[in-house]
Amino acid sequence: MSVIRARVAGVGHYLPARVVENSEFEATLETSDEWIRSRSGIERRHFAAEGELTSDLATHAVRAALADAGLEVEALDAIVVATSTADLTFPSAATMVQDKLGLRSGFAFDVQAVCAGFVFAMTTANAMIVSDQARRVAVVGAETFSRIMDWTDRSTCVLFGDGAGALILEAADGDGTTADRGILSADLHSDGRHRDILYVDGGISTQSTGHLRMEGKEVFRHAVEKLAATAHTALQKVGLTADDVDWVVPHQANIRIIKATAQKMGVPMERVVVTVQDHGNTSAASIPLALSVARAEGKIRPGQIIVTEAIGGGLAWGSLVLRW
Repeated sequence: MSVIRARVAGVGHYLPARVVENSEFEATLETSDEWIRSRSGIERRHFAAEGELTSDLATHAVRAALADAGLEVEALDAIVVATSTADLTFPSAATMVQDKLGLRSGFAFDVQAVCAGFVFAMTTANAMIVSDQARRVAVVGAETFSRIMDWTDRSTCVLFGDGAGALILEAADGDGTTADRGILSADLHSDGRHRDILYVDGGISTQSTGHLRMEGKEVFRHAVEKLAATAHTALQKVGLTADDVDWVVPHQANIRIIKATAQKMGVPMERVVVTVQDHGNTSAASIPLALSVARAEGKIRPGQIIVTEAIGGGLAWGSLVLRW
């Protein structure tokens, strides 16, 4: 049976120039490099410069992905940006990226599912491609979480960083089997009952900017259970198992969550892409960042089965299975 698949044509990322080592926090917080590493696995992160916006980071990442794909910007039909830290309340960061790229056609919009945003955005782009609404879509995860940190809260402010990653998805013919390259399955969930364990205590309706708040132990408990379950479901939908997976590319939140989820999935850490040590938690940007870095390092190669999974505020969580 002939089907349309959303295939990865290119990948790229961008990180702000400023690198913040764990030791920088020792001057203002009761913390240490050892304390941060032992609890999160994070060693450093990048912070956007003054005046450097989320849309700027996203634009750089899309340009890198287009170059990787050997495409010009005019080849794009749409841009989908996953972010919780858009430049303005409106318009969307995606329309700003569209303008900065010089794309004068197509359409652009944001998706907001916090750390799970990139999985939700990829699923949305996949649906547009397989329904013939678009032939080629730039899917971006971009964040400037440094702008919503409470710098007196050592339990959160040391965990997050800024960055962006992008994939170019394009329509390709497939046979409707798992041998096809492209997105094979997706699994999405949310449960608003748990919104109070990870949120920002401000917003437009409350007329305040707010800061990120998190109950770390509760997030950990939900994350491991839900991430392993959604990955299993996404694989099961197409008749695959953990043994078929070449790489798990998880949301890079915390090394303990990554390791516990891999163990629950039955995937050895040798097949898990880990970049949290260098980037921290970049929310919606973390999966495309990790994909881009792993591809650049020669880990991810054409034909391999990749599983991505993420959970974020909402709670919102989900996973994708794709053949690179």
